[in-house]
Amino acid sequence: MVADWQLLQFKKDRANKGNVITTGLWRYSRHPNYFGEVTLWWGIFLLALAAPGGWMTIIGPITITGLILGVSGIPMLEKKYEGNAEFDEYKRRTSAFFPLPPKS
Repeated sequence: MVADWQLLQFKKDRANKGNVITTGLWRYSRHPNYFGEVTLWWGIFLLALAAPGGWMTIIGPITITGLILGVSGIPMLEKKYEGNAEFDEYKRRTSAFFPLPPKS
């Protein structure tokens, strides 16, 4: 939710048109909103384990993780930025998914 709010504020500023957000949570992950979404699904799964048959809910987090990491999330969005020098530099120093300190 915080990442989406930060992105909205970034996009509201006309001076940022065509630029890549690299501040806030976006400094640590190129897709912090996707990381939050996947974490939420895995958290629901962990809670469901307390219920009888709760282990069957694993299909949700596995599906959403696969879609975001390999199909319609990160790959599709990053394809849009191919050849963008600003994004290439951002990509070089920033983790795609897991929030990590930026590389120098």
